[in-house]
Amino acid sequence: MNDYKEKILKICNETSKNTLMETLDIEYIDVGEDFLLAKMPVTPKVHQPDGVLHGGATAALAESVGSAASYVFLDGSKYFVRGLEITANHVKSVKEGFVYAKAIILHKGRTTQLWEIKITNEDDQLVSLCKLTTITLPKN
Repeated sequence: MNDYKEKILKICNETSKNTLMETLDIEYIDVGEDFLLAKMPVTPKVHQPDGVLHGGATAALAESVGSAASYVFLDGSKYFVRGLEITANHVKSVKEGFVYAKAIILHKGRTTQLWEIKITNEDDQLVSLCKLTTITLPKN
């Protein structure tokens, strides 16, 4: 499992090159049978003007991890994934450090999937709770 895990994380991180994920310094750090975990540093480049983590950066982190999880768990070699809808409930602010996003699938349909992405801080406190609906379509 460790070799498989390292291979998946390497692919996720390599495909982030020259994308929004690289711009936000998102790094995929763990994967299991039913989850994908990433972290993002909270620095001034993801702050809103008053110095706390911007909700848009949080939503981008959540959608990035949920979409990457779709590729991991739904055979990205045969399908492409797009986000259909994302919701985010922000419950705690963060000024510095890292936030962690853990995507877990709630519904795995043939075409649509529903993901829960919990964003937590370094003390494992809930920062945001996000839901992402994705669509999986065959590559032509």
